[in-house]
Parts: sequence; C-alpha cells; structure tokens
Amino acid sequence: MATVRYLVHDVDTALAFYTKWLGFELTERWGPPFAIVTKGDLKLWLSGPETSAAKAMPDGRKPEPGGWNRLVIEVEELDALVQNLKEAGMHFRNEIVSGPGGKQILAEDPSGNPLELFEPRDS
Repeated sequence: MATVRYLVHDVDTALAFYTKWLGFELTERWGPPFAIVTKGDLKLWLSGPETSAAKAMPDGRKPEPGGWNRLVIEVEELDALVQNLKEAGMHFRNEIVSGPGGKQILAEDPSGNPLELFEPRDS
C-alpha cells in the first residue's frame, strides 16, 4: 500500500471532499488535526496545521498545502465529474487535456493541494 501525506488547512473540509467526491473511505481519525482515508491500495494522510508535519523547519520554512507534486486519481467519465465539481465550486488549474494515455485535468482540493484526475484511454 502506498501512503501520501497532504497538508490541509482544515481536516473536516478535506475529509468531506475526498469521501464525497473522490470515493475515499475514512479509516482512522485522530482528533481534529488528522485523518486517514483510503482508496484501493492508497492511504492518504490528511494533516491539519496543528500536526507535527506542519511544524517549521530549522531554517524557518513552514510546510504548507499546495505545490505541483500531485496525487493522481483514476476516474471514469472525467467530463461529467469535472462538470459536477465545477458546479460545486471546485478550483481547477487548467482545462481537460488529452494525451496518448487518456484525458486529465489538474484540480485543487479545498486546501489548494493539486490532484490530477485522470481517465485512461480505452484499451
């Protein structure tokens, strides 16, 4: 099982997003600042600003949500999902693009962490 940690602004908001829209299941909850959700063989740690993962580095830099490294989530019917997410107010960094392997779009979770929603090309 692969594990990814995302720093999030608010664990409740992130938890609702990943379970409602992307089919993750809550597997553990440690108070308000931390939750673990899973989908298939992926474990996603949602770490709020109060967790040790968000503490400042020795040089003063502070870990924060966002960036360009991303979690890739395979979906079915990308066009319909994107339309529903746009209607729900989700932010996207680009529009759907097609490549040799399928279609993709870069979305942001409620904390600004990037997600690549990917629909593979039919074999």
